[in-house]
Amino acid sequence: MHIFNKFRGTHGFVSLWHEVIRFRYMITDEAKQRVRMLAFWERHGIEATRDAFGISRRTLFRWQRMLRDMGGKLDGLNPAPTTPHRRRTRTIPAAIIHRIIELRTLHPCLGKEKIRSILADAGYAGSISTVGRIIADLKRRHRLPAPTTLSLSGRTGKLIVRVSRPNQKLRRPRGYRVLEADTVVRFIDGVKRYILTGIDTEARTAFAGAYTNHGSASAADFLFKTRAVLPNCPNDVQTDNGSEFALHFHAAVEELGLHFNTHPRSPKENAHVERFNRTLNEEFLRSHRPLLRDDVAGFNRKLADWLVWYNAERPHYALGQVSPLRRMMTALPAQECQRWWTHTAV
Repeated sequence: MHIFNKFRGTHGFVSLWHEVIRFRYMITDEAKQRVRMLAFWERHGIEATRDAFGISRRTLFRWQRMLRDMGGKLDGLNPAPTTPHRRRTRTIPAAIIHRIIELRTLHPCLGKEKIRSILADAGYAGSISTVGRIIADLKRRHRLPAPTTLSLSGRTGKLIVRVSRPNQKLRRPRGYRVLEADTVVRFIDGVKRYILTGIDTEARTAFAGAYTNHGSASAADFLFKTRAVLPNCPNDVQTDNGSEFALHFHAAVEELGLHFNTHPRSPKENAHVERFNRTLNEEFLRSHRPLLRDDVAGFNRKLADWLVWYNAERPHYALGQVSPLRRMMTALPAQECQRWWTHTAV
């Protein structure tokens, strides 16, 4: 393919372009500062330069020689790399390496603390961190056995090697406003019921609803209702790793916002909704268990009345003993008086 160059035949263009690239990308700020010092020295002398920049006479002459050796090119004043030519390498006795490989082969889950304790009984004086670095080096060189998970395929009857994939789930940044959602499960006389709950981490307004199944479609339906009911509801949602918060629920969240997940076995990361679950259980669920078992629709109507009281009237300790809706109303800006809008000018 022929490439057309509109600057072809222009005298000196290539040299100018190389100088521009060198000045833009290869000359450091420190080299530019050294050039200014040399220019100041040439104009005002050594004593003024020493007082102004605190630089020695020997250093100025050294920079001048570096600039002269490079033919006057400013990149000759770039600081030289300080990386040592020869780096120290970790020296480990071969017997220690063989012993660690042997221990991890027989006991794949043995950690660095236990391995170091076993090696210390044999006279090894290294630290736990050193043993951990040795194990990491052996893993990178594939000298330690990699555990594999096998499963039997029901369709083909063959063994399948399960490869673990890195977790790609989002984690909420600290202080980020979200709608925290969770599920409360209740067994009542052999009947299982699910109460989905959600709370705004900033406004503290909450919503809940009971369902007879544990599917992601029910969770998505709960999310749509929550966004319709709660004023200024956050678009971003945080949940645990339950199956009800996958598929349909995840798709519903992704339509408007982000779906954050907590770490496994970390309920404190969903502290707001966990505290709301306790309040819901103590103040409503305990006294309405028969209704939840027999009539889910009737239970949700009663629950809606309680949620209105919870959001509009019940004092909240975290909000200074005012209700969430009252706090939202007091935070609204004052509007201009509209008393005379119906009167027109004569």
